[in-house]
Amino acid sequence: MKKILVPTDFSKIAQTAVSVAADIAKKSGATLTLLHVIEEASSGGGSFSVAGQVNLEGDMEDRLFMLKMIERAKKLMEKTATDPKLEGIKVRRELRIGSPFHGMTTIIAEHKVDLVVMGTSGQTALEEMVIGSNTEKVVRHAACPVLTVHGKPGTKNFKDIVYATAMNKDEEIFSRFVKKAQEMYDSTIHLVRINTPSNFQRDVVVRKAMEDFATRLQLKKFTINIFNDLSEEEGIVYFADSINADMIAMATHGRTGFAHVLAGSIAEDVVSHSKRPVLTFVTKHKKK
Repeated sequence: MKKILVPTDFSKIAQTAVSVAADIAKKSGATLTLLHVIEEASSGGGSFSVAGQVNLEGDMEDRLFMLKMIERAKKLMEKTATDPKLEGIKVRRELRIGSPFHGMTTIIAEHKVDLVVMGTSGQTALEEMVIGSNTEKVVRHAACPVLTVHGKPGTKNFKDIVYATAMNKDEEIFSRFVKKAQEMYDSTIHLVRINTPSNFQRDVVVRKAMEDFATRLQLKKFTINIFNDLSEEEGIVYFADSINADMIAMATHGRTGFAHVLAGSIAEDVVSHSKRPVLTFVTKHKKK
């Protein structure tokens, strides 16, 4: 892991993400990129530019307002980048104007980011609209693993990782990433399969599949778990709560459009409802 991206709006939730990312960067030796995107009312189409190069033509009042926003962002970025918790870490700063989602995906591609660490909103209606929508989009589309965290201070040691896995070949890249995280933190991986009324498998079948999966991945510290619940999302969250896990890891298929409306995304639901950090990856991407 060489490059970590932390999108920030300088909120408490974002600062928690910076703290978690800083710990990962120190353990891995990665460069940490702080990104702040100033959103314009007209940026819905995805326009995206470096702040220093933005064309400020138009209404004088709008131009002055944007200049103030840029200056404020620069000061807050300076404060964040020079925080003592980032001491010893190579930090890059990116200040851009446009759509936050397009800003994040552009930086991921430009810098070949290995991991995104970002805050998520939880389930209050206003926060879900403002912050959660961007997090949801990144979880669904990012070409690298995404670690979402909540604003409340929590463990950064990740000693117990719940890995909700389908154990198929599509997850091999993500499985290797989870294993690297395990090695970094000397964690125990708790493999879990959620049995639901509509998707039930016999214990003996699941256990054999999990044992084979662990052997292929050459896991050393792991447990095998089968948990029954009404839905996969609830089962994953409740199982993680029951063992007081430090992180949940799971892949997502990144459905979009009508398919997403019909099927939704278990990973996005877990990100929204769990109070624990959640590591996700879209299996359609082939990041190495």
